[in-house]
Amino acid sequence: QVQLVESGGHLVQPGGSLTLSCEVSGTNLNTYTVAWFRQAPGNQREWVAIINTVSSTYYEDSVKGRFTISRDNAKNTVFLQMNDLKAEDMAVYYCNQFGSRQLWPWGQGTQVTVSS
Repeated sequence: QVQLVESGGHLVQPGGSLTLSCEVSGTNLNTYTVAWFRQAPGNQREWVAIINTVSSTYYEDSVKGRFTISRDNAKNTVFLQMNDLKAEDMAVYYCNQFGSRQLWPWGQGTQVTVSS
């Protein structure tokens, strides 16, 4: 069974940076389009960044120019570099497949808190 382990979330000041990691086990990451999602309290989970099997990337408008998604297939890991963090970026961040009806079981996510 596929397992997802997200890490790297932390308390950061506005304007700060973080890099999140998502380790995928139980499958070969290189055959999947993967996304980072986030869920803030009271909100639905939404995608913020997508990377496909040839490393083309797509971003939700509010994070364009600030977030960068990347992948290391040899390590079965997906990353999200987040710069110039804002209060509205505060959420629990998750990774999963994108575009499939059968998602992997969700991981525990990693909390990003943006506060001065």
